[in-house]
Amino acid sequence: MNIIFMGTPNYAKEILQKIIQTDEMNVVGVYTQPDKPVGRKKTLTAPVVKILAQENEIKVYQPIRLRDEEVVKELLNIECDYIVVAAYGQILPKEILDHAPCINLHASILPKYRGASPIQQSILSADKQTGVTAMLMDIGLDTGDILKIKKIDIDDDEMVESLFDRLTICAADLILEVLKNYKSYTPKQQNELKATHCKKITKKDGEISFDNASDLYNKYRAFTPWPAIYLSSALKLKHIELLEVHSVNEKGKILLIDKKSIVVGCEKGSIRIFKVQPASKKEMDILSYINGKRLNLADTLS
Repeated sequence: MNIIFMGTPNYAKEILQKIIQTDEMNVVGVYTQPDKPVGRKKTLTAPVVKILAQENEIKVYQPIRLRDEEVVKELLNIECDYIVVAAYGQILPKEILDHAPCINLHASILPKYRGASPIQQSILSADKQTGVTAMLMDIGLDTGDILKIKKIDIDDDEMVESLFDRLTICAADLILEVLKNYKSYTPKQQNELKATHCKKITKKDGEISFDNASDLYNKYRAFTPWPAIYLSSALKLKHIELLEVHSVNEKGKILLIDKKSIVVGCEKGSIRIFKVQPASKKEMDILSYINGKRLNLADTLS
């Protein structure tokens, strides 16, 4: 079968790799976002999907706007059986949706968490389970009919990078199953009454206060390494643990100091902090930080 693949980040790269390695599947074109300047030197850098495609001698397309008439016309001239989409980053116009079945791999159990940050949102919500949905795309955002859902459990202390990696493997396995058995599926309409949405994450989302230890810890799990969690003083909490969720404390009060960490109280619950990073400085252990600030038991971390 001939496949057009659309995707940009590492999640998409691993899925594309799985498709390329499957004998009965032939990738006839790869669409990805344009190269972008990266780092302080603004070095023009290609998406990982582009690099993988070029390594396998697959033609790469990087339109700035997929909706442009000439771009659409060029794609419609590519004969394919399916279009597979995984975190591409652009909306597909109706002409492309009508060209071949467009299968999107969305990293949530739809209709839950439509939108840009489903993996982080599942952690922020303290969900015990998430998954990947293979769906037929339509003109809406993650609103298409569902073909198949593959679910996985979320560990209580799992970080977003680990969950991201496991969902990537899940998605890669799922797309092979769906493509091989596509004709046997009956697409199922999503329940709009159960639909929820998640927004694109910004740096501002990482700001925290010592209100609720459980919520704070979930933000740490969801936002490490980016945008990281930080106090209003810009102090980043780089390595923490959730200690307990029941105690009632003054916000930010240092409750305990031991050889490697401190315990800080929240209005509800408490956390243990091992490492922090002050603004414009390197990461350091928490004891070095509080010693430098001359903070002791019963003082407030801020």
